[in-house]
Amino acid sequence: MKIRLNKYRIKDGKTKRVDEWMELLNHNMDDVLLILKNENLHIETMFREKSEEGEYLYWYAVQGEGNIDVNLTEDEISKKNKIIKKHMEFWEECIDQEHHTTPITTDVVMVPENIRKSMI
Repeated sequence: MKIRLNKYRIKDGKTKRVDEWMELLNHNMDDVLLILKNENLHIETMFREKSEEGEYLYWYAVQGEGNIDVNLTEDEISKKNKIIKKHMEFWEECIDQEHHTTPITTDVVMVPENIRKSMI
């Protein structure tokens, strides 16, 4: 099981567009979950921080090891590809890729064994 937390700076003046981005993801959750299924992601959560230093998005993800065989219908593949395209357009517009943050490392993982087994 791979667990990660990443921090990304939001470009100045993009708060409203990030609101729209989060709304897109929330209102299209069935399509978003197709992406997670396809990438063996069990959990992906996005948090937003607003401070004097700027605005940031944090991505938290729990991913199973290795690849899995996922049989998506043509319709599911189309929906997945459309939401990925929109998601990446927002990413390019809103995330400051020039700003590098300190890496966030995982020190302790507390997951009961019965849940851990289902996430491998």
